[in-house]
Amino acid sequence: MTAPGQYEEVDLDDLDVEEALALAKEGGAQVPDGSGATGGSPAVPPPSPRGGSRDSREQGQHTAGTAAGTTDGTSAGTSRARTAAEHGHHRATPWPEARAFAGRAPRRPDAPVSVSLDAALGLVLAAPLAALTDLPSFDTSAMDGWAVAGPGPWAVRAEGILAGHAEPEPLTDGEAVRIATGARIPQDVTAVIRSEHGRTDEKERLHATREVVPGQDIRPRGQECRSGDPLLQRGTVVTPAVLGLAAAAGYDTVSALPRPRAEVLVLGDELLTEGLPHDGLIRDALGPMLPSWLRALGADVIAVRRLGDDAEALRKALKNSDADLVVTTGGTAAGPVDHVHPTLRRIGAELLVDGVKVRPGHPMLLARTKENQHLVGLPGNPLAAVSGLLTLAEPLLRTLAGRAAPETYTLPLKETVHGHPYDTRLIPVVLREDRAVPLHYNGPAMLRGIAVADALAVVPPGGARPGQELEILDLPWATAGIGVCFT
Repeated sequence: MTAPGQYEEVDLDDLDVEEALALAKEGGAQVPDGSGATGGSPAVPPPSPRGGSRDSREQGQHTAGTAAGTTDGTSAGTSRARTAAEHGHHRATPWPEARAFAGRAPRRPDAPVSVSLDAALGLVLAAPLAALTDLPSFDTSAMDGWAVAGPGPWAVRAEGILAGHAEPEPLTDGEAVRIATGARIPQDVTAVIRSEHGRTDEKERLHATREVVPGQDIRPRGQECRSGDPLLQRGTVVTPAVLGLAAAAGYDTVSALPRPRAEVLVLGDELLTEGLPHDGLIRDALGPMLPSWLRALGADVIAVRRLGDDAEALRKALKNSDADLVVTTGGTAAGPVDHVHPTLRRIGAELLVDGVKVRPGHPMLLARTKENQHLVGLPGNPLAAVSGLLTLAEPLLRTLAGRAAPETYTLPLKETVHGHPYDTRLIPVVLREDRAVPLHYNGPAMLRGIAVADALAVVPPGGARPGQELEILDLPWATAGIGVCFT
């Protein structure tokens, strides 16, 4: 990892050699970026229509020999390739460390705010929640039926008791009264007899059809809690059930941490916002995808700005942004229009993570741009950007929102997955019968796999074999769970 506040000039040739050497070490293994090429050299993609390479660390544009400055891939080229690979391997941050560092990067969450219950869903409680009343606040009937006093049979009163009414008249021994679920229990009641467990005779006297146990089907006052009892701890995520409990306990508002505010800056002159690709232009996939993804991670997306490849526009956008997190797309390498590093250097940002040992997405970065503002620079390739979101943006937003880190879990892999020689690899998977099933179309620029995935599997350097336990990163909206089949 580059020391905070320091920038290293990125050597495109070295980065391409690093990728080429990695593939050469794999021998005949599948190319890690899922491009479909095999063998010791990476496939050569078509040249960029913009005359440069956006995030060319993802591309692998040269063979080891040509990238090393030789024409025949001689030992001199191989030696330089190895040096370049070791240099790049040392500079980038290991994937687990990058995630942990991103989670520690924010200096403090925002101050708590008072939020009405209808606006609190998904926030995190900033203070413990204690009961403001007994629950229930009076003795209530748990069932529709009759409230009875003393032994039966019982004479039934003419008027029944409904929920929401004032305290009813007490019963005397031998009396019964019709009662609805949730209604207040009269004084001196022995039990509630359910409607299906009693019958009345021709004289309107009630008879029980089974034994009556004192206190049955009565919810006594304070059964769930007494006023002042602690209900929920600070840091609890407000779910629909939490909203219900808070309301029942007497709350109109809760103290919560506000959602982190995020801004998305979409970079690239080659991006179209509508229609089909044409004349070297491509549709922008990240502009439509990132805001919803960030919201699913708990952020309040305040703006999505399309800046093209304009360094000055990027500088002004960063200078004027008051978001807690700025997310940029593309431009994190060192091509002719990759402006993120130079702009961060120009505004005096503190570079925290400069490259991560993960595929796809290793040119991602994390910087502190202001006292309480961070920037996550995502690679321009869509799946690489997803990798950057879950590696850097998710733990940072989690900390800002006051959420606890989720418990890690593993599942056995169903099929062999080829890995990178020394980088972690994230691949889309579906979860079937307690196993992680790898999906195809998992290259850096591909979305077909992640679009139907339940999660990402964390593949260690060198790959994984069937049955090997891998860490699983759930996608924020994947709620179907394990064992559910899709057709």
